[in-house]
Amino acid sequence: MELVSLAKNPVPSGGTVGSFRGYDGAELRYARWDATRLPRRGTVCLFGGRAEFIEKYFEVIADLRRRGFAVATMDWRGQGGSQRMLSNPRKGHVRGFWEYDRDLIRFMKDIVLPDCPPPFVGLGHSMGGGILLRNATMPGLWFERIILSAPMIAINENCLGTTASRALTYAEIASMLGMSTAYVVGGTDGLYAEHRFEGNSLTSDHERWQRTKAVLDLAPSLGIGSPTVGWLRGALRSCRMLGAADFPARINVPLLMFAAGNDAVVSTRAIEDFAVRAKVSSCILMPGSQHEILQETDAVRTRFWAAFDAYLGVEMKVA
Repeated sequence: MELVSLAKNPVPSGGTVGSFRGYDGAELRYARWDATRLPRRGTVCLFGGRAEFIEKYFEVIADLRRRGFAVATMDWRGQGGSQRMLSNPRKGHVRGFWEYDRDLIRFMKDIVLPDCPPPFVGLGHSMGGGILLRNATMPGLWFERIILSAPMIAINENCLGTTASRALTYAEIASMLGMSTAYVVGGTDGLYAEHRFEGNSLTSDHERWQRTKAVLDLAPSLGIGSPTVGWLRGALRSCRMLGAADFPARINVPLLMFAAGNDAVVSTRAIEDFAVRAKVSSCILMPGSQHEILQETDAVRTRFWAAFDAYLGVEMKVA
């Protein structure tokens, strides 16, 4: 397996790229890099959101390596450079989020623990952040700290077009009727690269939006279309689990959560409420940011990295 490189989005040097087997033998793509600066601080395990891929995070990976962190990352099943689950490769389908949980365990045991230096920090965006939270109550958790960018604790109801309870009822009934692998109502094979920047709900930074589009223009096989009914059912079940009154208090690992002030994809209020109820947790609101905080403007990203550095005790030296 290889990584796609562009002049404006080059592959970070010195990486190792390959595949590992998911819980059921599915071939999943991973990549890892050593730190580029001393002192070495351990490894950040980076997990993206739905429809994302490793190439989208090259800038973030470089930012982390300059801070003394090794980086390990992967593409979730059904997206990016990982194996698709259905004959239509544009459908990023899962039977349930428990499949992501089991793949996370395999990634940590087969890729991270043998070859990456501890301590381990989990960094997850959106769906990736939700998956980290799902596993944060696990006995013997690998991560000393978890940092989350707009985690998917609840989906924004404007994005759903209805209430979460009604959307879940629809997904449950449609799945029982054998439609779990169908797109949600109105769903298509359309890729991010086919959309216009104007009016997008992900980022207000045109250059970074264009960079992701350029990757998909060159390698459309990395992209996926709309969610399937099965993915939606799994996502809403996961949100219901995370939203349970007792769930946040069961997490013992320290959390730093970032919520986007203009998020139209996940619920900012749900993130803030979760942080209040968790034992050791802080939430930072990012005014002016859309959903993809790490793909946002320099001003937003500078605030993110300042908080990240303070939280982990990183001292950045000016060259």
